Amino acid sequence: MNRTLKIVLILAAVYVGIVVIFESLLGYYQPRGEENLVITLTEDDGSETKRVLSLFESQGELYLAANHWPRAWFRQVQKNPNVHIEFGAQRAAQSGNFTAIPVAGADHDRVLSDNPIGFVGRFLMGFPPREFLRIEPTGAE
Repeated sequence: MNRTLKIVLILAAVYVGIVVIFESLLGYYQPRGEENLVITLTEDDGSETKRVLSLFESQGELYLAANHWPRAWFRQVQKNPNVHIEFGAQRAAQSGNFTAIPVAGADHDRVLSDNPIGFVGRFLMGFPPREFLRIEPTGAE
């Protein structure tokens, strides 16, 4: 193997290591602030799992984003879109049951442009694709 290829492979391995460490630490030290919420998901076996997520807004509607490579919660919500959300203190009165609706097309592009992540953040996360869910109170049209 030539020297250039070895250097490229070493740099790629170091970068993957940085992403894994960043994502692991973020999961372990999950921040909790006013823009964060706790979502309760129902798993396939009927058990419940809680995750801390960030809340996004676009044109007066509320969204959740899968911003990282670990996204089992996102796949689970797509299977069972009925979730319970506990908001922070500023929105505590809005806490309750919600339906999560996948966002695609022009709506996805709008939410993406309304809620950008800087280059450094995307670099540390390994440039994962961003997917969004609009959340609506259960029974909303």
